[in-house]
Amino acid sequence: MADGGAVRAVEAGTSAHFWEPGSQILWRYRENAGAHVHIARPVTVVRDDEDLLAVWLAPGTECVKPVLADGTSVHAEPLESRYTKPRSVQRDRWFGTGVLKLARPGLPWSVWLFWEPGWRFKNWYVNLEEPLARWAGGVDSEDHFLDITVDPDGSWQWRDEDEFAQAQQDGLMGPDLAEQVREAGRSAVEVIRAWGPPFSDGWPDWRPDPSWTVPLLPEDWDRTPAHLSS
Repeated sequence: MADGGAVRAVEAGTSAHFWEPGSQILWRYRENAGAHVHIARPVTVVRDDEDLLAVWLAPGTECVKPVLADGTSVHAEPLESRYTKPRSVQRDRWFGTGVLKLARPGLPWSVWLFWEPGWRFKNWYVNLEEPLARWAGGVDSEDHFLDITVDPDGSWQWRDEDEFAQAQQDGLMGPDLAEQVREAGRSAVEVIRAWGPPFSDGWPDWRPDPSWTVPLLPEDWDRTPAHLSS
């Protein structure tokens, strides 16, 4: 993990609060209706400024993901009991092609880019989530279940509406938050239809710096940011 002055300044709240390209940080998600981190992905900063945070999740990166308490994959569990059975976390690796993640400050979604082998662009994925909270070691959020996929031709569709409904039924999301998530999705769709940033910015042609190393997952991947621990 990078630990330079620019990174420390994030936690100190000073003006020098952007990570340099090539910095290695954590992109994390808290469990829904809980306080613990259950997803942690080491990533490399591509760009970080007042308009955009862009990071690269490289193939083979060791990550943390949620599983059922017996180690079963969450998605192998029927939807009706997926969110009510006891859970744990386990280390795993991000296999397949990498993912470019783009997030604009304050927006309740991030946009991910996926490629097929050989760098054939596959699609954008709009992940509806709590706006990213920055801390010295990276960014934290909470996933909001509902998503949108966008094909290269600009066509789009909702994803995981069944999970979104089940999460509400199981008490992981109240009606007010659910409506906020729907509104966030509608706002994202407006951007897609207008083909605004980041869709119009040429990111499918981006490639990672070949000199970058795959970030390591730190032992304290679940540490509490200093500004939340007092």
